[in-house]
Amino acid sequence: MAAASGKSVLFVCLGNICRSPIAEAVFRHMATERGEAEKWLIDSGATSDWNTGSFPDARGLSCLRRHDIETDHRARQVTKEDFMTFDYILCMDESNLRDLKRKANTVKNSKAKIELLGSYDPEQQLIINDPYYGSEQDFETVYEQCIRCCKTFLERNS
Repeated sequence: MAAASGKSVLFVCLGNICRSPIAEAVFRHMATERGEAEKWLIDSGATSDWNTGSFPDARGLSCLRRHDIETDHRARQVTKEDFMTFDYILCMDESNLRDLKRKANTVKNSKAKIELLGSYDPEQQLIINDPYYGSEQDFETVYEQCIRCCKTFLERNS
């Protein structure tokens, strides 16, 4: 849980089994290494309900393990409460962004700043493509993008 003066971030993709759990795990790892994890509420979720309760994709877990990062996340769908709980909701692509903004418009007290995680990429790769139908290398690409984006986001919000 976040400290009383804590900050909060929710990473979002379509199914919450590939991109967003990688981003969540990467960000949590970075915040822990910087001694700032206790200042943050960190989670991830999906715009769809397809994978609710599922573990992340095995290829994503394998990629994280290769980089000495663990996660015990289970997929969940974004709720209306998330828009009132989280300061930032960072998503992976334009479709996620549209879905989240549409849902945010139905929440009276939404405080979340909804952005593309890729907007923090120093290499300006705005979209983090879904690796689900791809290869191990596609998961590695997602991981590398998440490293760059999460590092910049954390530096700007520390």
